[in-house]
Amino acid sequence: MIPIIETERLRLVPPSEECFEVYEEFYTDKEASKMYGGPIKKEQVWSRLKADLGSWHLLGFGVWAIQLKSDNSYIGTCGFWQGKDWPRELTWWVTPEGRGKGIATEASNAALLHAYNEFKWNIVETYMDDENIAARALVERLGGKKLGGYSLMTV
Repeated sequence: MIPIIETERLRLVPPSEECFEVYEEFYTDKEASKMYGGPIKKEQVWSRLKADLGSWHLLGFGVWAIQLKSDNSYIGTCGFWQGKDWPRELTWWVTPEGRGKGIATEASNAALLHAYNEFKWNIVETYMDDENIAARALVERLGGKKLGGYSLMTV
């Protein structure tokens, strides 16, 4: 069972087929998805959505879809990702129209609280491209500390 988390403005819900449109919007946008391996084709977007949902079943954690309470629309994802032979990490993305509104910060705070309080993790890390200034700023707002440059930060 994938938990649902609510914040003041957001609902973090399990990824579902209903999220495909926002995934497609984000991952096929060259500028929006450049730090996430994009742009990618529609078929690859579908695989990404399925992988995000599958992570919960394989690993017991994953990303949530970020849903705005105001209109129930989807605006991005936030949660935890772990590739094969890669450390577990906090990750997020928000569509361009949702940026600059504190959505990623609000969602990340909720995900972090869940990781520490419910999963009982004692550390959460995130990795980022050194050029990703927006991600670095968000992690710093979350209280993240640098480990070996900006590529790895604990939150």
